[in-house]
Amino acid sequence: MNESIFRSFLRSFFIRFGTILGLILGILLAFMLIGSFFGGKDDEGKINYTYSPTIRANALGERKVLTDTTPVILKINLQGTIGLNDLDRHKTRELLIESREKTLKNDRVKGIILCIDTPGGTVTDADGIYLLLKEYKERYNTPIYAYVDGLCASGGMYVACAADKIYASESSIVGSIGVMLSTAMNFSKVMDKIGIDSLTLSAGKGKDELNPFRPWKPNESDNYQLLINDFYESFVDVVTSNRPNVNKEKLVADYGANIFTAAKAKEIGFIDESGFSYNQTLSLLANDIGIEDNKYQVIELKEDNWFNALFSAQSKNSLLKGEVKHTLQLQGELDPKLANQFLYLKQM
Repeated sequence: MNESIFRSFLRSFFIRFGTILGLILGILLAFMLIGSFFGGKDDEGKINYTYSPTIRANALGERKVLTDTTPVILKINLQGTIGLNDLDRHKTRELLIESREKTLKNDRVKGIILCIDTPGGTVTDADGIYLLLKEYKERYNTPIYAYVDGLCASGGMYVACAADKIYASESSIVGSIGVMLSTAMNFSKVMDKIGIDSLTLSAGKGKDELNPFRPWKPNESDNYQLLINDFYESFVDVVTSNRPNVNKEKLVADYGANIFTAAKAKEIGFIDESGFSYNQTLSLLANDIGIEDNKYQVIELKEDNWFNALFSAQSKNSLLKGEVKHTLQLQGELDPKLANQFLYLKQM
């Protein structure tokens, strides 16, 4: 009798389990079909698009769907650390390419509003994004206005120099013209005390420079310092060539990598105006383009392929990959992804 009840329980359990599993698989299959149907295939060919247009409010706070010939102001967010979380030159390049396609084709984008709140980031990505924006502006004759609401430091200032005008809210912080490399640690003395030896095999003069497991030689950091100096000179040139009111001698000798209030940043020449709102900046850009009566749409391009982002092996959603990571990051500590990279970054 007991064996019969047990078998009945197992049979019922597996039937229910199989039903639930089949339901889950069916839902996943449906999502896959939907994802493939809306996966960014254009009528003109098989093009995989990364972004889809999202309508944002105009300077009056209105959000309306207008015709596909309406002039567009493209809203680009430079928020967070440059080089992290998809805020890099590769994603920016893709975004700018797609701003000339699909519903935005036929030269609909007449201007760009660059919204900035960043401490900066990697040298390579800051320079890459700056060059992409400059090229876009010159190629398509597209004015770029930057609006700072928060922090525009280091690499953020580098990218902002691609804009024709830079406006900032009254409480914003601007500046930090400088370069850094993540702090190098040396553990050789501790290893001597504990009695640990290490061996690093290398070939090529200087390949083993700044090895943390042996005593450093005199002038071992010279090569890195030369690179930092070169990056710094490039940064200064970018700022002074695009912001002509900034005095180069004072920038190097006095302002340095300090940060300033928006009012002081205006006085120095880093920005054009302080105490402005986003809507005021947007309205000024529309007037510059020659659009009257708010007859334009503000479009932001957002990540489109949510299904792949959710289930791909590279997905940042670690729960779906069966892993949960716990990290402790101290205030002022660099993100591990920025280690050993040259940085236009202000550590707060």
